Amino acid sequence: MTDSATPNLPARDFAASEAFYHALGFSTSDKGDGWMILERGDATLEFFPFPDLDPLGSSFGCCLRLDDLDAMMNAVRAAGIAEAEQGHPRFHAPRREASGLTIAYLLDPDGTLLRLIQNED
Repeated sequence: MTDSATPNLPARDFAASEAFYHALGFSTSDKGDGWMILERGDATLEFFPFPDLDPLGSSFGCCLRLDDLDAMMNAVRAAGIAEAEQGHPRFHAPRREASGLTIAYLLDPDGTLLRLIQNED
């Protein structure tokens, strides 16, 4: 087994977060009153309840390193998430950064920033 880390992210409402991430191709592997785990391929996101979170003041975030960023972006667009400068949820299209990495940015309904990074060959 390979070492791995799993981001722990806030959710104001598990059902709403679950629906948002299901539209992106995640499935629920575990869910209880105090914890929810969603998976998409080898990517795992864990959520904890944070009902009083202000999405505009959130500083939560994580990186998802993806073998197929295009497939994720197709799921983002198919889910009806807007490419916009304001609001939650929203995304910024992938672009090649100064680091040499291709990165897209996705804000979920709770203000969590997901950096969607294309794995390099």
